[in-house]
Amino acid sequence: MQFQIPIDIKLLAEPISYGQKILLMGSCFTEHIGNALADLKFQVLQNPNGILFAPEAVCNSLLSYKNNKQYYESDLFQLNEVWHSWDHHSRLSGVDKADTLKTINQAQYQAHQYLKEAEWLIITLGSSFSYHLTKEADTASLELGSGVANCHRAPASWFTKQMLEIEDIKLMLETTLKELKAFNPNLKFIFTISPVRHIRDGVIDNNRSKARLIEAVHFICQKFEAASYFPAYELVIDVLRDYRFYDVDLVHPNYPATEFVLEKFTESCIDTSSRELMKEVRQLVIARKHRAFQPETKAHQKFLQTNFEKAKELKLKYPFLDLENEIEYFSRT
Repeated sequence: MQFQIPIDIKLLAEPISYGQKILLMGSCFTEHIGNALADLKFQVLQNPNGILFAPEAVCNSLLSYKNNKQYYESDLFQLNEVWHSWDHHSRLSGVDKADTLKTINQAQYQAHQYLKEAEWLIITLGSSFSYHLTKEADTASLELGSGVANCHRAPASWFTKQMLEIEDIKLMLETTLKELKAFNPNLKFIFTISPVRHIRDGVIDNNRSKARLIEAVHFICQKFEAASYFPAYELVIDVLRDYRFYDVDLVHPNYPATEFVLEKFTESCIDTSSRELMKEVRQLVIARKHRAFQPETKAHQKFLQTNFEKAKELKLKYPFLDLENEIEYFSRT
């Protein structure tokens, strides 16, 4: 008997390989993919602005990296004793204005330099809803009606909320991809839609929001040869299709669900030789996390020496792998 709907995931014509730089942007689900790739020693930079959900915020951030935009004190505002930027997630906020500005500008510069050399940009969109400032907003850092990437728990009266039209999302994405390709002709794109449910929007509006993203993204993937779609959303919603694959909040996919998606991502988006290397790297990473109850024993010393030799051999064979932490850890014999 068949217990799951089969899904045809097309293999990338030019899959991701070790040694290539990968920039990841978008929702919290982006970071599931990014963290997994980083753990396995792929070269990644993820969410320099912090987590972003809407296409407007993602596109504005990417164009700010391309242009190496730098921020000024006038771009920040203070709320609840903390300094924020409307273009950035709260993880970049801080109680000291100068330090916050420095952190933001360092992230901007790093993203600009990384984007020059990146070969892959993975974008995960989470919601079609956008938020714009009203006259109630107690801040002079942006003009009335400006869009924000994060609301920073400001009063609801500070914002108007609207669901972007499909044509607007298409235009934002198309304009952004054209500018990024002009900036870095080697850049390729993978789009995904986050399976995280934005339940605060209500079930009906959440589905409408996701549908608009899906339609816009498929338009872009048909128009740009360098753009591909990975069905993370469909894998969770239509293939797994069960609340046991969600966390207790019934909103976020749980560990088994994200692992399932990552397995499919590996099969369809990463080349064969890299998948083989991933197995060797994973063994070292797991060994690095091992905590011995009796570290002075000969058995543990042999364990360290064996993995030290493996790490050195891998580093010699694949110089682009960042195995410094592993080599340093296993050298403690």
